[in-house]
Amino acid sequence: MAEASEVVMDGAGTSRGIGVDAVTISEIGRLDREADGFTARTFTAREQAEAAERGAGRASYLAGRFAAKEAVFKALAHLTEAGTFDLRLVETLAADDGSPHVQMTPELARICEQAGVRHILVSISNEADLAIAFAVVV
Repeated sequence: MAEASEVVMDGAGTSRGIGVDAVTISEIGRLDREADGFTARTFTAREQAEAAERGAGRASYLAGRFAAKEAVFKALAHLTEAGTFDLRLVETLAADDGSPHVQMTPELARICEQAGVRHILVSISNEADLAIAFAVVV
């Protein structure tokens, strides 16, 4: 697992943090199949529903979403008083065009407000057996 990011501030003070994470798709697939409760403990009901629609692409979808959760955590957690929060609060869903976006739930909105964050941007990419996600909080 990669180290957490440092706070990044531009001259206007808009960027608050960045995070990146990479995971092995086959390992997330194995955990989904074999680890008792991994998927329920890690993904929201809506993420699980989107994963179910992916059929053979389920492991790739879950791996990308897991990497996104970690990337957002690394970009945001260090800005909070507690320095941590539950990964399930980061819900990354597909927009109408298929691109990933972080759904701003009331719980995540509260954390963002505390951290001075108004937007979370995320990008996910999969290649071979690797899923990587990058997050910026502004």
